[in-house]
Amino acid sequence: MKKLLLSSLMAGALAVGANAQDDFNKWSIDVNGGFNKAMAPLTPGYYSPTLNLGHADFGVRYMFNEKFGAKLDYGFGKFQEAEGHPSFETNYYRVNLQGVANLGAMMNFETFSRSLGLLGHFGAGFGQITPKQNTWADEEDQVYNFIAGLTGQVKLSERVALNGDISTIIAGRQTIAFDGASSINAIDPGFYGTNAVSWTGTLGLSFYLGGNDTHADWYVREDKYATKDELESQIGEIKDMLKDSDGDGVPDYLDKEPNTPQGARVDSHGATLDSDGDGIPDHTDECAFVPGPASNNGCPVEDSSDEVDYFKKAINEGYVNVYYAFDSAKPLGYSSSAANYVANFMKRNPGVNVEIKGYADEIGPEDYNMKLSERRAKAVHDLLIEAGIDASRISYKGYGEDTSVDKSSADARQLARRASFEVQ
Repeated sequence: MKKLLLSSLMAGALAVGANAQDDFNKWSIDVNGGFNKAMAPLTPGYYSPTLNLGHADFGVRYMFNEKFGAKLDYGFGKFQEAEGHPSFETNYYRVNLQGVANLGAMMNFETFSRSLGLLGHFGAGFGQITPKQNTWADEEDQVYNFIAGLTGQVKLSERVALNGDISTIIAGRQTIAFDGASSINAIDPGFYGTNAVSWTGTLGLSFYLGGNDTHADWYVREDKYATKDELESQIGEIKDMLKDSDGDGVPDYLDKEPNTPQGARVDSHGATLDSDGDGIPDHTDECAFVPGPASNNGCPVEDSSDEVDYFKKAINEGYVNVYYAFDSAKPLGYSSSAANYVANFMKRNPGVNVEIKGYADEIGPEDYNMKLSERRAKAVHDLLIEAGIDASRISYKGYGEDTSVDKSSADARQLARRASFEVQ
């Protein structure tokens, strides 16, 4: 019984979290603002500042797992001239769908910090560039673009992270220079192509949504598995819990009487049995299934024929049984003393013969259960022989599955795993 409980509890401890799925939040809202830099095309003589304050973007991000996700974001701002150079002002916006990779998780940042992260992103989209000054003022230049960048992260809480992002945007169909003073179409119809490049650098916040404790950005899958030390501690606690101080086969944490005497017959809760209700515990009652006074060691003061009737009645009402663990033919410690009482009864009544009937629960193939039930009956037969009962007075037989119990009940199946007696 202890081995069965220990194996079950250990399996439960090892499986904690094994079936957990989506135990992290996946959605976030990102809000950022900062600088931009128009690299090219710029008309000769026009320059943009190294850091032009005038860009903002926000987006919605969804992580498929802790390493990969996608986001839809919208960015806008304006380009202006560097100090001391010809003036220009150009508004722009872009909409991009991007793939996201949690580079921090891939590079195991958690081994040195649980609050620093790094995301990579790449995608494509469309946008518009609209100069407000110079030759092409108010001319709307529709473009498509590609974007790539890196986002450093600092976790402020399980709900908010600080972001710092650097991205480059390549416009694949741009015709007007960022300053609005020239256009490639004025020279030769065509597009600037991959020469149309700008940069953005932003600071912002990610707001994490969802009901779990952490977001995919910071989720570490190994955290849900117990370490070796934790497992050893848990197994130690289980072993302590399964100690059986009085040796009655019932672990202390289930034992209502953890100090019963050696050899006492107890029930599944470790409580001392008094099968005949005469106030004398079975282990000191020489007639455990027939009421009698203490002065006669628990046996009735009457002729043996009455005792035989009482014994038969006890059997018919299911009081005398030897029980077994699952798939075992070794009697459980708390029930094997039933065989001793049968042996004592047969010694006092030499004209009585007994058949031992073995049973199994419904789990397993029918032919296997038939053989298992016979081995159980044979084990009790051997106990009676060892107690000094002549083999000619004992027969045994396996009856296979006990179909009288509720198959949906684990407790009922335990009662089915038994050997019972029939007085003949």
